[in-house]
Amino acid sequence: MGNPIHCWPVRVYYSDTDAGGVVYHANYLNFFEHARTEMLRQAGFEQDDLMANGVVFVVRQMLIDFLYPARFNQSLTVVSELQQIAGASMAFQQSLQDEQGRVYCQAQVKVGCLNAQTFRPVRIPPAIKQELARVG
Repeated sequence: MGNPIHCWPVRVYYSDTDAGGVVYHANYLNFFEHARTEMLRQAGFEQDDLMANGVVFVVRQMLIDFLYPARFNQSLTVVSELQQIAGASMAFQQSLQDEQGRVYCQAQVKVGCLNAQTFRPVRIPPAIKQELARVG
């Protein structure tokens, strides 16, 4: 069995685009962030509940590659693959693609788990590790 994969549909709205009618580069990060949030939600975890219980996730590192311009009103999918889950971090491979599998943007994302009050690294709760391993 491979790594857990999560797919999240995205519609490109006018507000996502720049003056040239293509997705503004920073908005790809929003698409990826939303997809990771939905992956957690599908696993049974709401970020506001996690925060109330002292845990937050933050992006620590990202390597992003813009391959093709996504355009207004396109229907696309963010594919998120959980590649590694360690003590206090997770690594994802994410891509934004169309129905034919054309990749518009892809990123390697490292996310850290922090204490919500001190912002110091803490271990990812075992329940989150267990449930994320099932998402797909």
